[in-house]
Amino acid sequence: MATDYLKRILTARVYDVARETELEPAPDLSARTGCRVLLKREDNQPVFSFKLRGAYNKMAQLTARELKRGVIAASAGNHAQGVALSAARLGCRAVIVMPVTTPTVKIDAVRAFGGEHVEIVLSGDSYSDAKAHADGLAARRGLVFVHPFDDPDVIAGQGTIGMEILRQHPGRIDAIFAAIGGGGLIAGIAAYVKAVRPEIRVIGVQSADSDAMARSIEAGRRVTLKDVGLFCDGTAVKQVGKETFRLCRELVDDIVRVDADAVCAAIKDVFQDTRSILEPAGALAVAGMKSWVATHRRRGDTLVAVTCGANMNFDRLRFVAERAEVGEAREAVFAVTIPEERGSFRRFCAVLAGHSITEFNYRISDSALAHLFVGVQIRDLADSARIAAALRREGFGVLDLGEDELSKQHLRHMIGGRSARAEHELLHRFEFPERPGALMRFLSAMSPNWNISLFHYRNEGADFGRILVGIQVPASEMKSFRRFLGTLGYPHRDESDNPAYRLFLRES
Repeated sequence: MATDYLKRILTARVYDVARETELEPAPDLSARTGCRVLLKREDNQPVFSFKLRGAYNKMAQLTARELKRGVIAASAGNHAQGVALSAARLGCRAVIVMPVTTPTVKIDAVRAFGGEHVEIVLSGDSYSDAKAHADGLAARRGLVFVHPFDDPDVIAGQGTIGMEILRQHPGRIDAIFAAIGGGGLIAGIAAYVKAVRPEIRVIGVQSADSDAMARSIEAGRRVTLKDVGLFCDGTAVKQVGKETFRLCRELVDDIVRVDADAVCAAIKDVFQDTRSILEPAGALAVAGMKSWVATHRRRGDTLVAVTCGANMNFDRLRFVAERAEVGEAREAVFAVTIPEERGSFRRFCAVLAGHSITEFNYRISDSALAHLFVGVQIRDLADSARIAAALRREGFGVLDLGEDELSKQHLRHMIGGRSARAEHELLHRFEFPERPGALMRFLSAMSPNWNISLFHYRNEGADFGRILVGIQVPASEMKSFRRFLGTLGYPHRDESDNPAYRLFLRES
């Protein structure tokens, strides 16, 4: 029962190392969702995640003899950092087994927090793989295993987050959202909240490709996933714990599944409100909250989302920025087929005149049809449908690629190549002020007598946009073309002799 955990949570030893984190209003998220959104900022812990609470509470309960033997933990990163810092504080030895897929930033952080007290071992592709290796090491070396989620003391440590939320906001709360990997975080929060304020919904959020808890509850038993997605590596668990499953099955009101695009959009949302960057698993609660609000058409609710981690690998930011717009339904991605004839490109531009272009890829290849890859800034999903309908009314073929992972992840970067039809091609790079409509004005300024044989543009969020254009200009038009370059007023560079262009894009 939830009440069995009250004493454990109220007496948990977490504040020797952890801090009471802020319950912070999110004005932008609140305005956009129509609800009052509060963020429980566990990303502000000393180890940048909530895991420190459970790890230290467990280790602080060990006897002096057990601490002298040393501890071992298996973790995708955040629990490892909590164990490392706890080991340094308690003066004991700790072996940390981490999946080989763990971001470098987390491995380095474990070394930094644990120092000479920590030995790191990399094994397996997921938490479950690392756990199996850790079990073997624990048996051989006589180490005490510190479980990342399936332990009452660990669950109680995480439960102090629920205790803080209710103390910090004694007024109305309609729902609390928390990420689920193995289930320790939400089990602890639910155990406290349901014992004290059972009317508050406790809602879990899982990545759609790592949804072991949701599937287990649906099946009525713990299931083991064959594979787990690694984008939200902090929650990449193949099988949930026995105790966490019991608590979640009894106490959690609902579980929301979200995809990577929704998580990327949530990272951006939190950044806009806080100027902090969450790791993917750390943004799951926000992504799930947004999905739940939209699905259930909630207005005026008071909602809490636990931002549970900020150990972001910097190299992932490029992917996050690119996918956030699609995840927030702010960017539609289409493949558009237009006739390869004079005037069709202008008609295409006219349809999109009221929208900002986020990406444009084209390479001449066929004498009859041109295939364009285009990203368009939209207001909502209905706007995407309206654009597609308008393009079809012009007689253009349209394929919506918003849900096509191959196109979003790979094909958008591979459009082009050599073309036998690109003879006498001039290649130019242009820079222009990144303002609404600037790209369309650039396109409109070009003479219809100049055939565009290559076009690449991607909005990168900077003050200046960059375009790469291949143009086939008749010899008789070269004077006009040079005049166009001189009067355009944008910095430009002739890349026609660039060796990389000749190697990859130009016919020999």
